[in-house]
Formats: sequence, structure tokens, C-alpha cells
Amino acid sequence: MRRFPPKDVKELVVTIAQAAGVPEKEAGIFSDSLVDADIHGSSTHGVSRLNIYIRRIQKGLIDPRAEITVDRMRGAAMAVDAGNGLGQVQAYRVLKMLLPMARAAGIAVATIRNSQHFGALSYYCNKAAQEDMILFAATNAEPSMAPQGGYQAYFGTNPLAVSFPTGKGYPIKIDLSTSLVARGNIIAARKRGEDIPPGWALDVEGNPTTDAEKALMGTVLTMAGHKGYALALMVDAFSGVLSGSAFGSSVGSMYKDMDRKQDVGHFFCLMDIDALMDVAVFKKRIDRMIDEIKASKKRQGVEEILIPGERSFRKARENREKGIPLGEETIKEFRDLCEEFMIPFALRDI
Repeated sequence: MRRFPPKDVKELVVTIAQAAGVPEKEAGIFSDSLVDADIHGSSTHGVSRLNIYIRRIQKGLIDPRAEITVDRMRGAAMAVDAGNGLGQVQAYRVLKMLLPMARAAGIAVATIRNSQHFGALSYYCNKAAQEDMILFAATNAEPSMAPQGGYQAYFGTNPLAVSFPTGKGYPIKIDLSTSLVARGNIIAARKRGEDIPPGWALDVEGNPTTDAEKALMGTVLTMAGHKGYALALMVDAFSGVLSGSAFGSSVGSMYKDMDRKQDVGHFFCLMDIDALMDVAVFKKRIDRMIDEIKASKKRQGVEEILIPGERSFRKARENREKGIPLGEETIKEFRDLCEEFMIPFALRDI
């Protein structure tokens, strides 16, 4: 892995995105979300996916200039059509629309249909936490996981996330897929030509496999058995069924279906802490919870109990200082895109 300054990577992504037809402001949002994932150590949702977004734009499967359409609104609830635009851009826009609604009503909800894979959910949740709000976010995804007891892919990894602001300098961040492992980790293993650990996935015939390629053709296993299955169904009901987007096996594949849109659905529920409790009081109480957890008895060999989000906060601090690590496959994709669009490859190792 080689390391590069986040600012340089972000600028190059903006330049490439604009060359592919993404307007300047939207390219900035898109780039910020991708690089933020790499900064926080979620490289499977970072710039390693830039190439596939660009290819889908080129094929007309993503409209980089799409506007947001509000299909219906009642009070502080709205149903939104993303117009088959860039998922990161449209989700960010919806969050911005929800902020004043939540401040006025205490809570605001949106479903988003006709969207795409939109990166790490924690990106949007952390943005809300910076506004002293709590965002619960969920999204469905391309089919890769079977219901409990089956081996035919039906659900996506269907992640859900929430971030809580604190007085500790970092938010409590809970961002997890309902599968045993995020599918992006298997994609990354395939790119590196590596096997995956036993117990992650089944092949197309329902047999356990450590072959990343066979795993991507088969199914990822659910987190915690039937519990992960139930959560995956819940996420798809909120994000797919309720939004009016595709759900289950009808969601398009980002990589395989290069002749159709994805029609991914998202669900946002934004809560204004101040509507329920003074923000200062909330932060004092959540900080006390953190202190109590960290002071609890540790098992033998455990030096520190970490809070969800603390590891990625530390990783972000390290990556901002040392640069974000990029694999050779991602670097090659950058070089190829630069050559294709006649853009200088402006990245220099730290």
C-alpha cells in the first residue's frame, strides 16, 4: 500500500468526475464522501469504487446532473426521487433538506428511491452529529445474501447506521452491514487475488467457500444467523418497499448489471436532540456512558475497551497525517482514468 495526501486524492477525484460530466459542486460532494471513507479506514467504500461509478456514468446508468424530486410531503415526512443520480450527492442533498425540517418539528423522515450505491452510511450520520442531531440511516443493496436457511441471493448486505454527538472529540458511530461481513471486503480480496476467511460466504451451490470469486457469485452469510436475516428484511422494508424503489433480488448490481440502473432505496430518520433534551445535558450524559464503559472490567489480555467509532477516529487522525493508503489496483485505475481523460496523474507518495 502506498500513501497519498487526502487533499491531493480529493482534488484528483473531483477532476476526473468533472471530466466524466459531473458538475463542479456535485463532484466536490462525491469526492468528499469517497475520500472520507478512506480517511476513516473504510477503503471498501472509498476511492477504490471510483472507476465503477465513472463507467456507469459513461454508460448512462447514472445521471450526474439529476435533480431531487419530492414525490410527496406531509408534515416533516417526505418521499424523494433521486432521479437516478449519484447516490452520494442525492443523499447529501436530502440530508440538507431534512435539517431545517428536524429543527422545526423535532424529527424528520425521508425515503429515497431511484438511487445508487451511496458509499458509507456513517458519512451522512457523522454530518448530522456535527449539527448536534442524530441520524438513523439505512439502505438496501444489490442481492448478495440469502434468507436464513437458503442459499439463493435475495437481500443485499443492507447496512444500517447511526451516530451520536459527544463531547469527546469524536461521535459514537455505529455502522454495520446485516451480513457477517461487508461485501466490499470480498470485492477487495478478489482485487488482491486473496482468499477470504472460512465462514464468510457460500458458493452458488450453497457450499462454504474461501474463494472470493465464488463467494461473489454465491451468497454472503447473515450476521448472527436469523437475527441478521431479520435486520436485513427490516432494512429492505424501510429502504426498498416503503420508498418505492427496487427491493430484494430486483435491486440492480453495481458491477454485474451494466445494462440497467440499480434503483437502490435509502431511509433517513433525523432527530434533533434539542427537541428532547438540552444538547449540553445530552453530551454530558453520553460522555458519562463512554467513561463508564471504558472503566468496566476488562478480560485478560485486553488493554482498552473501545467505543464504536473510536477506532475509525484514530485511523482518520493517522491517515490525515500520514496519507491515505491506496492499493496498486486502485492506483492503476486512477492512472487509466487520467490517461483516458487526458488528466495529469497528480498524486505523489508521502
